[in-house]
Amino acid sequence: MPNSPRVISLDLDNTLWDTPPVLIRAETILRGWLEAHMPALADQFDPAELTALRLEVAAAAPERGHDFSWIRTEALRRAARASGYDEAMADRAFEVFLAARNDIEPFAGVRAALERLAAWVPLYAVTNGNACVRRVGLGEHFVGAIDPVLAGAAKPDPRIFAALIALAGVPAQSILHVGDDALADVEGARACGLRTVWMNRTGAAWAAPYAPADHEIVDLGGLVTLVEKLRSA
Repeated sequence: MPNSPRVISLDLDNTLWDTPPVLIRAETILRGWLEAHMPALADQFDPAELTALRLEVAAAAPERGHDFSWIRTEALRRAARASGYDEAMADRAFEVFLAARNDIEPFAGVRAALERLAAWVPLYAVTNGNACVRRVGLGEHFVGAIDPVLAGAAKPDPRIFAALIALAGVPAQSILHVGDDALADVEGARACGLRTVWMNRTGAAWAAPYAPADHEIVDLGGLVTLVEKLRSA
């Protein structure tokens, strides 16, 4: 079965769940916590000002621009100091956000599809965000995960895909990478020799200035069907 993948890697945000509502909810929960436990900070920094502070932190440390957790925590620490709180309170605030950020509901069919796929080949998560497959409740289906902190870079940087290849221990062309982002997931993975699948849940036309992915699906059930065909080819 030369076309059958030996490993499947999956993006997380907007591939396995709808991310914008998760982030909005996490920001709302964080705001409520700040108002209850760090009211002086909440009074001094509204949501827009905290966002601006994160951008300032990221601009001052471009070498850490891939590490969203550090950027958010450092911004909260600066805000804490400015409003008279110990930095440890900022760390607590970030954990409140992170817990909510990992409280997700997968798209319909994701759990069943992951179970089916994991019975065939090892699954790896490759994400640019700070969601964790274990914390979101999907870890049982994955044998490993790569994130920007571990790799020292974010997709489409080849270092994150190199970290995946090294962890999986198979040739790049034996890996099928699945994701929703044309640049980060499709072009980035292809440039490193991986085969690619575009997760196109909205049925949009391919409009990126790159060659289309090797395959296109609308949900994870489509990936199950695709892999079944590749395994039988």
